Amino acid sequence: MKFRVGSGFDIHRLEAGRPLRLGGVDIPHPAGLVGHSDGDVLLHAMIDALLGATGLGNIGQRFPDTDSRYKNADSRELLGEVARQVRDMGFGIANIDSNILAEQPRLLPWLAAMASNAASAAGVSSEQITVKAKTMEGLGPIGKGEAIAAEAVVLVYAP
Repeated sequence: MKFRVGSGFDIHRLEAGRPLRLGGVDIPHPAGLVGHSDGDVLLHAMIDALLGATGLGNIGQRFPDTDSRYKNADSRELLGEVARQVRDMGFGIANIDSNILAEQPRLLPWLAAMASNAASAAGVSSEQITVKAKTMEGLGPIGKGEAIAAEAVVLVYAP
């Protein structure tokens, strides 16, 4: 069996009055992420991890912010498209492990829904997706509430 590992990272700044979407979940918060698509840093990190594991480039190459087709795009659809490309290459997704780095809001109540959304989009079971949340203890732009970031690691396999 052939295994490949990929890692992904994304960060977006927060802006007052915008909706906050993480893992396809709309979360009540006075500020949301600024991005060309929906700004969903969690799903973007997962997409980059899958692209990296399979040598398909990165999210900016696949879904450029210069392409109007991706303006306000739902990142669940983008994750689904990449997962299909991964399967078309003959790979399966073993698991995706991820962290959201955010000072506020506290994300524990929404983590299971985020994992479920990501699993549904990627075509895998919820047990194959882990979503965790960490604060930055007040440090840097994330700790000051200016941004939210996410990181993901994926294992893909081919028989």
